[in-house]
Amino acid sequence: MIAGPFFYRVKTIRNPAAMQRQAQRWQREGARVALVPTMGALHAGHASLIPRARKAAGVNGIVVVSIYVNPTQFNAPKDLRSYPRPLAADKKLCRAEGGDVVFAPKSLYKNDASTTINETVVSLGMEGESRPGHFCGVGTVVVKLFNLVLPTSAIFGEKDWQQVSLIRRVTRDLNLPTRIILAPTVREADGLACSSRNVFLNKSERQQAAALWQAIGLARAAVRNGNLRGLKRRLILFIEQHPTAKVDYVEFFDEKMMRPVKPMKGVRMALAVFIGKTRLIDNARL
Repeated sequence: MIAGPFFYRVKTIRNPAAMQRQAQRWQREGARVALVPTMGALHAGHASLIPRARKAAGVNGIVVVSIYVNPTQFNAPKDLRSYPRPLAADKKLCRAEGGDVVFAPKSLYKNDASTTINETVVSLGMEGESRPGHFCGVGTVVVKLFNLVLPTSAIFGEKDWQQVSLIRRVTRDLNLPTRIILAPTVREADGLACSSRNVFLNKSERQQAAALWQAIGLARAAVRNGNLRGLKRRLILFIEQHPTAKVDYVEFFDEKMMRPVKPMKGVRMALAVFIGKTRLIDNARL
């Protein structure tokens, strides 16, 4: 089998065609391959996915961490340009957590590419409404990664719940032979979900950002107490009492179909909030 001495150090593959050739060799040899798709700027949340990938691949399988800042899922060119790209540090983290291969392509798109993935149910609303075209870019790049890495499984964090729902739907609808595995959101000490965007927060903004997790706690308490009247408005007012906070949305939804529902135990709450210029998202089951 392939794992072992050959991969005691993380191997980096930059060329998509080379990645696909390697994946085809793994496939012929019967190796299980677990993929952790990321855009880099890896943090504790990403780090938690790699051991789960190892468990899925097995001791003799292959863990691939993809690092690619996908331009088609950004709405603002400035946001794309400013996205952190600490590749050396990312590779070090992958090695420490037990990854085998880092797939870090410079580009995944031909200049005249004209084919995209457009899911039309779970991608509506919330992030789909606030960021037009975002999920088209996500769906397209994930299918490309699956075709290049040929993973038997792929691991995603729950923090991006709508994104994971989209990927599950695309995988099902296109009969892709990859098992989607979810991992719980990793949080900092005050409950803020780990995110590559947290590095953009200054000290004051970082303190204010805890309001997202606090709002989820308030929603859970309201559901337990049956105090649901005007809940969404109360949560928005709570968050926006912080000086740089501006709510994009607060929604309660069905986990499978992503349809809006009334707040109650078992449904999921999602929110997107600007803290200064940094847009943060979070979600949790009530």
